Amino acid sequence: MRHLKGVPKTHVYRIIRSGEVRVNKGRASADSRVAAGDVVRLPPVRISERVAEKAEAMAQSLVRGAPARDFPILFEDDHLIAIDKPSGVAVHGGSGVSFGVIEQLRMARPQSKFLELVHRLDRDTSGILLIAKKRSALTNLQNQFRERETGKTYLALVAGRWPVNKKVLDKPLHKYLIEGKEGTVGLGERRVKVVAKDDPNGMPSLTLVKVRHSAATGFTLLEVTIKTGRTHQIRVHLASEGFPIAGDDKYGDFDLNKRLLRVGKLPALKRMFLHAWRLQFNHPSSGERVELMAHLPSELEIFATHAAPTSL
Repeated sequence: MRHLKGVPKTHVYRIIRSGEVRVNKGRASADSRVAAGDVVRLPPVRISERVAEKAEAMAQSLVRGAPARDFPILFEDDHLIAIDKPSGVAVHGGSGVSFGVIEQLRMARPQSKFLELVHRLDRDTSGILLIAKKRSALTNLQNQFRERETGKTYLALVAGRWPVNKKVLDKPLHKYLIEGKEGTVGLGERRVKVVAKDDPNGMPSLTLVKVRHSAATGFTLLEVTIKTGRTHQIRVHLASEGFPIAGDDKYGDFDLNKRLLRVGKLPALKRMFLHAWRLQFNHPSSGERVELMAHLPSELEIFATHAAPTSL
């Protein structure tokens, strides 16, 4: 990542997966470790001058240090921090984002020797995000996410009236890249799509949906629980059923999103209506079950009150 400044991480991982990165003439994986004396071969990677300049500016700003910022704390002890991440903030720097949550937290807490992300949220998704304060806590919590021992429920507002009997979505998902503009290499944007159950590239994905309220305005407020943690899982699963999330700029109804930006019968909605609302996990030290909840941000609560009025 240091040597390929300006190349998105997704492209770096892609050339690794394709076997173009070699260590001592053998194929390398993303978690391969190198030792003194190893010979590492990288394929030629071109980036535009504009991207190179931007990457250099970003590198210089990183040297100067990320801006210190604390976030609303939902829970904290000696092992972990749970914050209420605002929409529009990436969880970490990279791919054109200079500073994310983790970099800003580290600057705000210089006394903390260890701070690492346990999991991730999309940049435009708000809500509960866990940060480990110890290596043992990080390993324990990530194992829980991997083994599906956590409970993750989101609030999502979709366009249309969701059928109350449609409760389980188990369509496989495939992650791919949209190629960048001509003259640049690797500047692809990440996308996800539903594929057939027999597609070898499909990753099993399970989403549970519960209707919280369906309104005459044509919107439905949903409680969405994910049993797998695929990239953009909720957004793609809901959109594939014909119910895009309001304000989703990748998989949503773009004409509707434009209308929602303007104040009319409904308040303006200037972000995606997806919020990590509830999280359950076993405490990495005591083993006790912990349940955290993050209330809807005010801008979503105001919109939901008009679009799908209910007790929030």
